[in-house]
Amino acid sequence: MQDKTDLAALIGSRICHDLISPIGAIGNGVELMMMDRSAASPELALIAESVESANARIRFFRVAFGLAGTDQRIARSEVTGILSAMSRGGRLKLDWSSGTDLDRRDVKLAFLLLQCLESALPYGGTIRAVQSSAAQKEGGHASGGWQIIAEAARMRAEPRFWDMFSPAFAGLPSRDCEGTPIAASHVQFALAVTEIRARGLSLACDITEGAIRLGW
Repeated sequence: MQDKTDLAALIGSRICHDLISPIGAIGNGVELMMMDRSAASPELALIAESVESANARIRFFRVAFGLAGTDQRIARSEVTGILSAMSRGGRLKLDWSSGTDLDRRDVKLAFLLLQCLESALPYGGTIRAVQSSAAQKEGGHASGGWQIIAEAARMRAEPRFWDMFSPAFAGLPSRDCEGTPIAASHVQFALAVTEIRARGLSLACDITEGAIRLGW
């Protein structure tokens, strides 16, 4: 029988795959309309911006929620392109520094953690994902050696979710540290914990006033 986690990831991959084509087609249509100056309008520009944001989100979700095999790679240019489109015009700034060719499993985990950090920055801020210089010297082929830092003047980090990353937490990922079932709005915490356990990783989590630092 197929592993339930893999099956859920395959479903995520399929949904994102089937949505990307029609949204891309809408984007192409809007772009053609924008080329006609008589048809250009603020309303059309807003539609174009929304389509671009939706496209970036689906590409992001495909990596975060989709299946990532041990031999799968992803280019840095694809990652930065997704993050750039997602943060354009928003209150959250996303920076990415890494080798050129990356382990897709690392990017999957990073994207899940980015969503965790995003939930703690409701008023905006900056999130930086940095691969260690040693791993970057190998072109990004080395797995691990990552730090993700979130900084903001105002943060809202709920301990019942963040304490799930503690080595002392041995509960089911589907429930937070208080035993409450995880809601859809915070499913990224459950998925990140599942991914960390499946890979035998240890996540360092340091929360201070104005900053959250994660590393593995």
